[in-house]
Amino acid sequence: MLYNLTNSELSVSVNSHGAELVSVKSNKTDYEYMWQADPKYWKRTSPVLFPLVGNYRDKESFYNEKKYEMSQHGFARDMDFNLVSQKDDEIWLFLEENEDTLKKYPFKFKLEIGYKLEKNTVKVMWKVSGKDEDIIYFSIGAHPAFNCCLDSSYITFGENKNDSVISQMLNENGLITGETKELSLTDGKLQLSDELFAGDALVIEDRQSQSVSLYDNGKILVTVDFDAPLFGIWSPVGKHAPFMCIEPWYGRADGASFDKDLCKRKYGNVLKNGETFETSYSITFFS
Repeated sequence: MLYNLTNSELSVSVNSHGAELVSVKSNKTDYEYMWQADPKYWKRTSPVLFPLVGNYRDKESFYNEKKYEMSQHGFARDMDFNLVSQKDDEIWLFLEENEDTLKKYPFKFKLEIGYKLEKNTVKVMWKVSGKDEDIIYFSIGAHPAFNCCLDSSYITFGENKNDSVISQMLNENGLITGETKELSLTDGKLQLSDELFAGDALVIEDRQSQSVSLYDNGKILVTVDFDAPLFGIWSPVGKHAPFMCIEPWYGRADGASFDKDLCKRKYGNVLKNGETFETSYSITFFS
């Protein structure tokens, strides 16, 4: 089911399937900022990654000596959420465990996702609560895709005044190799291209920036602001796709030699019984 939000600046649509942000249009120009999920390139628009960001090594993890198998980016993006509340400019949806999720992931949980319009900004809010008696381990991340032409687009990294950013390298299975690549900036800009994503997503760790802006033909389109410890930049390998993604993450793929212990995943999040994880990021759209 599609839910619509609006204010004087933006018109927004959120799909209850995956609690996915699927459309953001300018009320002044009718311009659509979000990628419209053409399966020729990529069938999604802005999936929420939960309870896994990236891949487990061999698609499996172990908890209390039991094996759990899960595909890339977890299951929340492919499940139907229920409505909590809706106003003209704000909506909240939620998801809880079921028999199927417990086969893939050993914890009971409640995931709440909210979207709120603030002038020309969409604030994306996440709440994760554990319902087990002891503890819950999880990752969560964003994957919004924005329309642009790679050849004429570049990104900047907010407060980062360095001449480069450092990206972790991924292998053919989407796992962290431990090798890094230095990406040179020209006047603070990183030019987009097919070649930039030849090794899959750029994985930027260690809070090298907390704000990424996308420009097309020299004009700013969007700025994504976040407090996440790392983020991804992605466009499909070799497809010259007409979009790119800016992805704040609280978690990432396993290392290529990781021992698969769910409790030891780098950038993993931990909740004790009764605790709640709350965070947000914002996307500002320019017309």
